[in-house]
Formats: sequence, structure tokens, C-alpha cells
Amino acid sequence: MTVAIRFRDVSKQYRLGEIGTGTLANDLHRIWARLRGKPDPFAMVGAASDEKPRSKHDYVLALNDIDLDIEKGEIFGIIGHNGAGKSTLLKLLSRVTAPSTGTIKARGRIASLLEVGTGFHPELTGRENIYINGAILGMSRREIDQQLDNIVDFSGCEKYLDTPVKRYSSGMMVRLGFAVAAHLQCEILIVDEVLAVGDAAFQKKCIGKINEVTSGGRTTLLVSHNMALMRQLATRCALLKQGKIVHTGPPSEVIAKYLRGHQGEVPGFSSLANHPNRLSGMAPLITAVTLSNDEGETSSQYLQNEAITIKVDYDGTALPEPLSGAGFIIESLSGVRVGGFNSYMAAPPPHRIEPRGRATFRLHSPTLTPGTYQVTVSLGSHQSRLVDKVESAIQFTVAPDDLYETGYLLTPEDGVVAFRCDFHSLKS
Repeated sequence: MTVAIRFRDVSKQYRLGEIGTGTLANDLHRIWARLRGKPDPFAMVGAASDEKPRSKHDYVLALNDIDLDIEKGEIFGIIGHNGAGKSTLLKLLSRVTAPSTGTIKARGRIASLLEVGTGFHPELTGRENIYINGAILGMSRREIDQQLDNIVDFSGCEKYLDTPVKRYSSGMMVRLGFAVAAHLQCEILIVDEVLAVGDAAFQKKCIGKINEVTSGGRTTLLVSHNMALMRQLATRCALLKQGKIVHTGPPSEVIAKYLRGHQGEVPGFSSLANHPNRLSGMAPLITAVTLSNDEGETSSQYLQNEAITIKVDYDGTALPEPLSGAGFIIESLSGVRVGGFNSYMAAPPPHRIEPRGRATFRLHSPTLTPGTYQVTVSLGSHQSRLVDKVESAIQFTVAPDDLYETGYLLTPEDGVVAFRCDFHSLKS
């Protein structure tokens, strides 16, 4: 196969600390104030003053020695937690920024959709932005004219085509941006998480279009936190961790490694104090989660129909408001929600739990099909207000058992729930 994209010894280093003010005059004004011992005139309101000189070695490696070959016609997925370097990798390939070291070689023109509104001038209309994007890719006006109707039809923005894109909603922006990137003539298509903004119908159209253009020999790079989408689309994946590629392979294999990557060393236990899957803005109140069987043994392996106890340790003593409840959600590895439970369901109001302690849930004989599942845990100060939530906090595996006592064993292909039904057949 022909290599479409090649990364060799690629690293990207950023300097930590203050950035420029945006103009030379303001930068000189800041320097002059510092020389006179005055406060920074451009400091953010409310920001803590920090006049300590920064070390010349305050740098961070967003990417570290990346070696990667992507073949022509692949749909290549890039997986990793927030801050792993996924978007930086795509920005280097899109030439938004340059690598600090190493080389990147790509065969053909690149169309990228890195975030909502990328490549669009807000004051220009949708039509004008289509032509500008095509010109950037090296297409002639005649070539763009030939694709214009297809772009407009795919995006569904015909009514607003001659309206400045600054008036568009985020969903409209994504639809037009993807339509432009997918229909204009390029050999490499880069899509970074933006499909999460679109609705289900549009995502289905995008998936169909990606498969269509890839079958025509186009290479697609896809970044998403939606593992079901990645499993459905990608032909091969890479797992990024702290700027390094730690694993490449089939999507199912890489996704499993990604989801297992932050589990505790003890099976059935996970420390959550500094867990990367904590939702942004949440207080780190949940400290650990433990899974155990009816014998009290900590375990991540269960048989079908075996009870599972979920224990959530937390400390909310620093919270100014009392805690009212705790809960959990169980999902399959592909992101299908199986169900959940919380303390609000267990008892009528008023709802209160101890400020510090352990919330325990015993899941009676869950009728799950064999496979691996992930548990999300949360705390709330009100039934409609979460104060802490950690997604994919821990995993457990369900092994097949003779659930129906007939010798018939279920598999993951049978779905996620094992139904119990009465059956009889009558002669007609």
C-alpha cells in the first residue's frame, strides 16, 4: 500500500508562561511598566499577581518523538484523553503550526475541520467562504462551481447561504464546514471531534460520506471521544498518551487499551482523586470506587446473574453546601447506556447523605450479556445539580453462564441485556 502520511521523529514543544499582548506597542508598554516596578497594565482583572521570573526551561512537550505511517485510503482514528496531544498532531499535519523537530510528509491536498468555524471568515457569507476554502486548496472557480450544489444540498444551509456565517448556529457551522471539507477536491480529510456538535441525522450523513470518499482512495484522520463512532468508522487506530503513541492496531484493541488505561492496579478498584475522566469544572470529591462480589472480594470479573456491589468513597467536607445524593451509570465499551441508579430513587425526600463516607449500591443479579462494561459515578448537592462526576471510572467484565439452564450461552453479539421470557407453542 502507498503511504499517504508519514511522521518521523516529530515533537512539538510549547513555552509556558505569559504570551504577547498582540501588538508591539503594548509589549513595550508592559516591559516599561515592569522596569519601573509597576503592575502589568495588561493583566487580566482578578488574576493573581506573579512577579517571579520564569525559568528559561519552563517548556512542555505536547508531542514527543512521533513515528507513524498512515496508508492511502485508511480511516485512521486517533484516541486519547484530554491533553494527550491529539489536536496538536492534527494541527501539525494541517500546517496550522510547525513541528519543533522532525518531519511530516503528506501526499496530496489536505482539507481539515479542526473545530467549529475553522477556516471561515465570520463577516463573509456561506457562499463566499465555500469559494475561499476551495481556492486555499488550489481549486479553480470552475471546479468549485461544479461542487457547489452538492455542498449546499449536503449541508442543508441553502436558505442561509448568502448570510454571514457569524449569524450561523454552531450546528449550521459544522454542517457547512464538513460539507465543504468532504466535497472539495483533496486527498486527505482531517476531522477533529466536530461531529459531536451535529445531530444524529447529520452524523449518519457524515459517516456515509466518510465511507464514500474513503472508498474512492481518500485518506481520513478522525479524532473523537465517541468510541462507538470510532469503532464503526476507523480501520486502524493509534492511542496517544502524554504526547507519545503507546499503541496502534485495530479499533477494538486500541479502544479497550484506552478504556483500561486508567484503571487501578488492583482489579475492581480505581483511585479517582486525580482521574482524567472527571468532568471539567467538577470538584474532586469522589476519591475511589470499588467493585465487590457477595463474598466481599474485590473483583472486576463476574458471571451473568451474579450480584455486584459498587462502593463510592467520597469526601465533601470542603463543600459549602450539603450533599444530597450519589449515583452510577453502566455503559458498554461502545458507549451504549445500559442503565443506572441513584440514591434519589432509593428513598423519598428529604435527600441527604453524610458529608464524608461511602455510598454503597448492590446491583441485584444484573442480566447483562457477556462483555466488558464501564461505570460512571457521581455526587450531587441537589437532584438536578452535580458537584462531581467521573466518567468511565472503572470497568468490570461479565463472563457467560448457563443463565437459562438450557446450555445456551449468550455472547456480546446478543446485545447488552439478557431477556428473561416465558415461552410456549400451541398447535394451530
